[in-house]
Amino acid sequence: MTKMKSYSHIELPSKGDRHRIFGSVEPGPKTKPTTKDSMTDIQNTNEDFLFEIDAVGVSNVKYPIVIKSELNPTVQTSIGTFSLTSKLNRTSKGTNMSRFIEQLEQSSENGLEMGFSSLHQFAKDLQVRLKQEKVTIEVQFPWFYNRKGPNEQKVGMNHSDVSLTVSYHEDGTSTYQGSLSTYVTTLCPCSKEISEYSAHSQRGLVTIHTTFDDGILDDNLDWKKGLLAAAESNASAMIYPVLKRPDEKEVTEAAYENPRFVEDIVRLVAADVYELPYVKQFSVTCKNEESIHLHDAVATINYTKQ
Repeated sequence: MTKMKSYSHIELPSKGDRHRIFGSVEPGPKTKPTTKDSMTDIQNTNEDFLFEIDAVGVSNVKYPIVIKSELNPTVQTSIGTFSLTSKLNRTSKGTNMSRFIEQLEQSSENGLEMGFSSLHQFAKDLQVRLKQEKVTIEVQFPWFYNRKGPNEQKVGMNHSDVSLTVSYHEDGTSTYQGSLSTYVTTLCPCSKEISEYSAHSQRGLVTIHTTFDDGILDDNLDWKKGLLAAAESNASAMIYPVLKRPDEKEVTEAAYENPRFVEDIVRLVAADVYELPYVKQFSVTCKNEESIHLHDAVATINYTKQ
């Protein structure tokens, strides 16, 4: 026979009384308007407020997104982190914060795709809604893709951190920027040269920031894949989610055969990014998480095509 537990009994006051104990009070008299049309609109006050504001809006907005890719999975859903801002002229006291979210909701009705053409339309609609000179949409998200081991072909999922930024101006002009950040393996050329055997290796973080021309509006162009290839193909070795022993042997030997300083990485990656026809301006940074030091090694190249 199961023995039932017995509990001590507490006489609780009503929920209303409990709230009063913890500071709740009865509502006071209401004298201010309760409808939108009759409420004072402070933020739309117009006078000289000394300075125009370069960017005002909302940030750290989490929202469902759709990502398309040439790498499997070719269609994936994820969560994007948005920053939505607009310029604010000198004679406007404030922006209408709710309109940023309202437009995000409207633009996402059929799933907001992470392509520059869809974000261009989003930015255009937001600019019209806010009636400001310039709006900027920035979204960051992880992009996932299958990666097979080099020998045993075991599949796992890798990811890179991606961002897209679109700025739309009231004269109809736009700017398009994108970035990709991914890890690679690097092996130290100096260590290989001076050691009787072995060489120290580390994980390097390659980050590529780009400014694109209007050709990026072609939805058939997977610029993420292009930047990923530029980063990984110039490393000592790629990083894999699943490695069996024959894979590990192959990756280790590949790294030994392709030693790279951070200086080597950024120059080689820059050469590949330079050859991408839709890129107008770029920066490449490699940061090595050094395995024999407490500090990191870092190198950066900034370049604008003429």
